[in-house]
Amino acid sequence: MKHLNLLDYAIIVLYMLVLVAIGQVLRKRASASMEDYFLGGRKMPWWALGMSSMAAWIDMTGTMVIVSFLYLLGPRAMYIEGFRGGGCLILVFILLFTAKWHRRSGVLTGAEWIIFRFGNDGWAKFARISSVLGMVGLALGLLAYSFKGAGLFLSMFLPFSPITCSIIMMIVTILYTMEAGFYGVIATDIFQSVCIWIAVLFITILAVVKTSGVDLTALSTSVTANSNWVSSFPHWKTEMPAGYEAYSPLMLVGAYFLFKIMFTGLGAGADPKSFGARNDRECGLLNFTCGWLMALRWPLMMGFAMLGLLLVKDLFPDHSTLTNAAELIKSHVGNVPAYKWEEITANIINNPGAYSPDLINGLKNIFGQDFATRLMLLNSNGTINPERILPAVLLNDIPMGFRGLIIVALLAAAMSTFNAIINMTTGFLTKDIWQAFIRPKASNKELIYISYVFGLVLVLIGFAMAYTTKSINDIWGWVMGGLAAGTAIPLVLRFYWHRFNAGGYGIGTIVGLVAAILQRLFWPGMLEWYQFAYILIFGLLGSIIGTFITKPTDPTVLSNFYKITRPFGFWGPLKNAFGPEFRAAAKREHFYDIISIPFAFGWFISILFLPMQMMLRQWIAVAVTGTIFAISMIGLYFFWYKQLPPPESKQKKTDIQLPLSKSIEAV
Repeated sequence: MKHLNLLDYAIIVLYMLVLVAIGQVLRKRASASMEDYFLGGRKMPWWALGMSSMAAWIDMTGTMVIVSFLYLLGPRAMYIEGFRGGGCLILVFILLFTAKWHRRSGVLTGAEWIIFRFGNDGWAKFARISSVLGMVGLALGLLAYSFKGAGLFLSMFLPFSPITCSIIMMIVTILYTMEAGFYGVIATDIFQSVCIWIAVLFITILAVVKTSGVDLTALSTSVTANSNWVSSFPHWKTEMPAGYEAYSPLMLVGAYFLFKIMFTGLGAGADPKSFGARNDRECGLLNFTCGWLMALRWPLMMGFAMLGLLLVKDLFPDHSTLTNAAELIKSHVGNVPAYKWEEITANIINNPGAYSPDLINGLKNIFGQDFATRLMLLNSNGTINPERILPAVLLNDIPMGFRGLIIVALLAAAMSTFNAIINMTTGFLTKDIWQAFIRPKASNKELIYISYVFGLVLVLIGFAMAYTTKSINDIWGWVMGGLAAGTAIPLVLRFYWHRFNAGGYGIGTIVGLVAAILQRLFWPGMLEWYQFAYILIFGLLGSIIGTFITKPTDPTVLSNFYKITRPFGFWGPLKNAFGPEFRAAAKREHFYDIISIPFAFGWFISILFLPMQMMLRQWIAVAVTGTIFAISMIGLYFFWYKQLPPPESKQKKTDIQLPLSKSIEAV
């Protein structure tokens, strides 16, 4: 099998050395204090935080999953992967209000925010611990999903198995992420963003040029059997291959994913970038910047999908060869579990001498002497593995040298996600478990070192979970439909219901997480929408019961929270507890926050669709989407941007400003 040349390998090694060097350079600065280590001292400019957010949300594994659905569905993949999580539509709520509501607390982590919201009694401490457990659960799921994708990706370019490639990624991530903390996250994310932009430009141009004059409708129909591939309209039912049949009722699936993302988005925003923003204005601007930069991801992925159609057409003119090859392998190695299939095919390619000559000769008879490239695309059910379209395109269509640059860009996407997950989760464990309950008087040096230990443990457990996962789509579905549902109800209710208390939060979170874990253990094949509904019901019951069997939040704590945060929702007597000037300012802010929601959705979804429609030369669709974009931008300008607080240098002393909680002890 052809891998990379020396130039490609040199580019990749140089990239990894740069990351490790950044970690070493920023180590001293990051270790100055816990605020420096986890939030960059709250001194980072909004544009840098916005670039970092974009890089953190563009991960390699997610890119592979989205490319797989774009390959199968064309731009209509937005209704599945875009709405499921790949489009990051929760950014709408983070942009408009949930990020600033978190930032105003002045705390370091989302779990510490629980004390700000509920106080510091026994139930509040329990809620804080449950919040950490929820975050750790999500982080482990995301790490497993990321490691699984990294292994599948790198094993197509390196002469190693997927598990060995995952170990390489794990080691490099540990070396630079835990050394430099938040400073390292931001610095490496900016560097990685530039790598991603280079990849976007190159792949987009290459895809448009190579498909010039090609009838994409005819090509996609012959390769995927999907006659509506170029359409952006959410058809009621669409053709899907084996293993993906559950997504056939496209309109219903899209409606479910949109509802889920809107519901979970109402409780989102507990991100280090939000806590690290200098003020409300910059908190909004960093997320607006992130949204614009996120749009660059979709033409990159559409380019890979378009090139994938051409590649599969060339490699497999007769699709029956896929079925024959899968049956041949199973006849020699037995019924391989789905999660071990890639390990088996990688071993056959890299160590053919370890297998029967009849198997190797049979594969050569089916696929030809150069059978390795085709074998990498073979799924266990005898079809194309769409999750490997992206690395297959890189391997076959990208020139040497440029291939190394694109791989670096995708590695950048993976590692920026790794570092964000590890930085945030170790912050929870260090600040909200170790310092809060085990070593309250721990020195700054001790806290930094214990964060290294927590980071290492997280990575190792995530790696172990990745090894037993059958596909990246499988683990991604459980993370978004299972674990996310387990924590969703408490995260939402804490903002919008004054009676919701620490008992409700803690019990609701634990019940939801247990329900998600039991579902994964005993009913792993449950469809995502059933997972979400089942787990959500348990989380809701736990939250409601927990709220009413425990005492309400201390009125002083609740009043302080509402005065500083000013969320909208069911806040009962607190709405009238402050003076008329405060009530008028809060009412005005809430009006603009809520009325901006449809315009923000229109803006964000349209900038995700527009580049793909242009690449496919669907000009009528471009005109319709462009009109939605223009209307949305006008509404967003007047209802959101014009309402942002002015820069601090232009604020008048008489302006009503929200106080920033300087210390959790003040509560």
